[in-house]
Amino acid sequence: MTMTPEQAAWFQSTFTRLVENIDKALQGKPEVVSLVLSAMLAEGHVLLEDAPGTGKTSLAKALAATVQGTSSRIQFTPDLLPSDVTGVTIYDQQNHKFEFHKGPIFASIVLADEINRASPKTQSALLEVMEESRVTVDGVTHEVGRPFLVIATQNPVEQAGTYKLPEAQLDRFLIKTSIGYPSLAVTESILAGAAQRNPAAGLTAGITTSAVADMADLAATVHVEPAVLRYAAELAEATRGDSAIKLGVSVRGAIAMIRIAKVWAAAHGRHYVLPDDIKALARPVWQHRLMLDAEAEFAGTTADTVIARVLDTVAAPQARANA
Repeated sequence: MTMTPEQAAWFQSTFTRLVENIDKALQGKPEVVSLVLSAMLAEGHVLLEDAPGTGKTSLAKALAATVQGTSSRIQFTPDLLPSDVTGVTIYDQQNHKFEFHKGPIFASIVLADEINRASPKTQSALLEVMEESRVTVDGVTHEVGRPFLVIATQNPVEQAGTYKLPEAQLDRFLIKTSIGYPSLAVTESILAGAAQRNPAAGLTAGITTSAVADMADLAATVHVEPAVLRYAAELAEATRGDSAIKLGVSVRGAIAMIRIAKVWAAAHGRHYVLPDDIKALARPVWQHRLMLDAEAEFAGTTADTVIARVLDTVAAPQARANA
């Protein structure tokens, strides 16, 4: 079953309404909200690299309030244990049996704040749940439900006492983006409402969690021409062959691109993916998956430079608009 034009129009109107509702709390960042919402509907996760105080917590709370979901915040520290994230099994002396006590990872929207401050062992506790939406403790599997979105943050300025995220974990984040500071006019508006401690508290839910799951399933039916699939594959392969790259885009990275491109197309009222969707999403989907050669990085080459070069080099196909 493929998405129909009528379904695409409904998806676009619903998506736009959700973005506008979330942006009431964040203010002035509809592009970032659109990307994060697209990642959630593609059933992926988000890595935010941003300075403190730019609205990361507000974004997570506003998103949870909009989709009638639950939210939790995990402050990652060097002494945080894996069980502090996933939960722990405790023996109940009254009932004479072991009971599982869920950790904060069991929420619709999970804010993993300063994820690179935790030890690699604790970071690895997120691998299974981010990939498969479930947690295994003492041999028993527990589903986290749908929707499920991890928004992990990193501070690009403060690096003391941090542990670099391994490539295997970076590859599990669907997109990497940043909120950034608001404009002067938006800052004035935020200051005018500074008495309100939680901007997301006044938001009304725009959709139910079950409807979000339905939207995710519907987005998966967006049509992708074989030529567009080949274009995404050629771009991923080109990153691996670039002279400045030590580690290019993986197959998981190419799959992630197609998944979110389907959502992006539907959010723009189309039931088919265009090459322009791939181009628009290349930076947030792939920049964190590229490992630069040391000499190239020293010479000033960045992941964005490589992505721009690859987009210029690989010819885009002429996709049929009537797919």
